[in-house]
Amino acid sequence: MASLTAVVQTSRSSSSSKKTTEMTTRRRFKLLDNNIVLFLSLASMLHCALADGKTLVLLDNLNIRDTHSIFFRSLADRGFDVTFKTADDPSLSLIKYGQFLYDHLILFSPSVEDFGGNINVETITSFIDGGGNVLVAANSDIGDPLRELGSECGIEFDEEKTAVIDHHNYDVSDPGEHTMIVADPENLLKAPTIAGKPTNKPVLFKGVGMVADPENPLVLDILTGSSTSYSFFPDRPISQYPHAVGKNTLLIAGLQARNNARVVFSGSLDFFSDAFFNSAVQKATPGSQRHEQTGNMELAEALSRWVFKEAGVLRVGAVTHHPVGETTPPAAYTITDLVEFSIVIEMLSEGRWVPFDGDDIQLEFVRIDPFVRTYLKKNGGKYSVQFKLPDVYGVFQFKVDYNRLGYTHLYSSTQVSVRPLQHTQYERFIPSAFPYYASVFSMMAGLFVFSIVFLHMKEKEKAD
Repeated sequence: MASLTAVVQTSRSSSSSKKTTEMTTRRRFKLLDNNIVLFLSLASMLHCALADGKTLVLLDNLNIRDTHSIFFRSLADRGFDVTFKTADDPSLSLIKYGQFLYDHLILFSPSVEDFGGNINVETITSFIDGGGNVLVAANSDIGDPLRELGSECGIEFDEEKTAVIDHHNYDVSDPGEHTMIVADPENLLKAPTIAGKPTNKPVLFKGVGMVADPENPLVLDILTGSSTSYSFFPDRPISQYPHAVGKNTLLIAGLQARNNARVVFSGSLDFFSDAFFNSAVQKATPGSQRHEQTGNMELAEALSRWVFKEAGVLRVGAVTHHPVGETTPPAAYTITDLVEFSIVIEMLSEGRWVPFDGDDIQLEFVRIDPFVRTYLKKNGGKYSVQFKLPDVYGVFQFKVDYNRLGYTHLYSSTQVSVRPLQHTQYERFIPSAFPYYASVFSMMAGLFVFSIVFLHMKEKEKAD
């Protein structure tokens, strides 16, 4: 009997130990699953953080990565995930399974004749149409692909082996062809969002000239030549009218498409080089001021911030509207209501969205044409205005259409209905109708007097 009891206790203890082992194993697997989920979520968050700045750099040769290291280092310091490849790499690809692999594209390959892999001018154009941003740098050895890409964007490069020449504004280090241009800061586009803060440092430029399509309103003349500059072959006498002359000579041009994609064209690849960043600059004319450093670095950084949408990016936040004195919008407004409209506008600054500060933002109250157009006033962190609805009913829109140089196009549209007055809302007596009221009562009074006179008047009997 004692042995049987011992066997039963042994079996019970073994079964309880098995249950304990199973529970421990389940807990371990559960903790492992939780850790895996946490790791995957962190990995996806990290991927999303890096995906916003994925940049493909196409080079003529990998030596450009060393000669332009300051520029590329500034991109890496600002959080861009930069990938370097040669322009003829057979593994190149911008789009895979209908998705863009990169957010930005840098073309520092002016002499390329054919891109490698699946990249061509049509692919780059589709990349821009899809919202991608492109930075292009050329020189006098420009090939056909960059020329075609420029034509697609409203920019026409001069012929191969040509250069911008200026016999009055060249650097003292120029070898004699007068192609080492000293560009005056006054020739920069007056837009701090694009060209950075104004500075007195001149810019060194050596490269090919461009002209803009006059019928393309989206092209921006960021840096132009002086009135004495022109574009031609440096080693040939001028036998025909140059491709670009004077202020029409573009050294750096930009484009912001209607989908807010941005493109910058520089006629000089040396403009972004370490040598031009650190070089001293002085015009060859007697008495010219010497500058210990060019303004290339500041301008290049400002251009890269703009083209890669680190600057000048706006977005619409909360939009509210309601009658004055209330907090919620009605199902339909009534004509002549006093309405308050407010909108939050934010700007991207150093990776954070901050309130935008502007004094020229307009609101339109539109049916087919605007019935009301007024400026919005900044009120705390939002813009608001109060106005009276027109005495016209129909379907209207609160429309904010803000399009300014250097900023992305901001558009907001909110549709509302405006109905006429209900029969219980009209005034009982209208002051302007008082003359008509008086005429009615005067007619009634006259009829009453006439009736009394007519009923009580007795004609005299005629004598026989």
